[in-house]
Amino acid sequence: MPTLILLRHGRSTANTGGVLAGWTPGVALDERGAAQAAALPARLAELPLAAVVTSPLQRCRETLAPLHAARPALPLHTDDRIGECHYGDWSGRKIAELTGEPLWEVVQRHPSAAAFPGGESVRAMQARALDAVHDWNARVEEEHGPDAVYLMCSHGDVIKSLVADALGTHLDLFQRIAVDPCSVTAIRYTRLRPFLVRLGDTGDLRGLAPAEEAPAGPGAEEDGVVGGGAGAP
Repeated sequence: MPTLILLRHGRSTANTGGVLAGWTPGVALDERGAAQAAALPARLAELPLAAVVTSPLQRCRETLAPLHAARPALPLHTDDRIGECHYGDWSGRKIAELTGEPLWEVVQRHPSAAAFPGGESVRAMQARALDAVHDWNARVEEEHGPDAVYLMCSHGDVIKSLVADALGTHLDLFQRIAVDPCSVTAIRYTRLRPFLVRLGDTGDLRGLAPAEEAPAGPGAEEDGVVGGGAGAP
């Protein structure tokens, strides 16, 4: 079965603004995100990608634009199922405000029971993303063979949920996984099991340095970053 390269979109204006974007239209890459996207063709140059699948959201399409310009013959597909979690009434709100909501602790401690008001549940998000991966695995293998490599550009919580599944980890533990903007995560699927072969690889070690500013809100240092966060400063 194919190897899936999961690419989180580059850093966005919502990431740096501390906003939970969700499906809010008009969320673009910021200056650093654009630079991250521009570096992608070189980072992925050695990979014989068979296809690229993207979330329909602007920040993902902008992330892939330099790669598509460098490889115009590479098939590019859009799949809503790997779009961001539908955060409903939480969309467009500041993360610092959301930490005071009773649902926040559920999202942190028991995300498999969390459903966003006016949106979807975390379980539903994971289920649709897994359906997309299984469908694309079969399609890519049929068209390009079992050793093919293909790429999906998606979002932090979606990728974390796919990693949790690949590891056989309960969804309630997916907040232990960190995936920075424009990072690469690779899962090699086989008949018996998936293998996680890369996780959140940016080639950038700055995120391991102590933060210059303390995270906002009670318990913020211990909380999983809903929506994925902005990555290293």
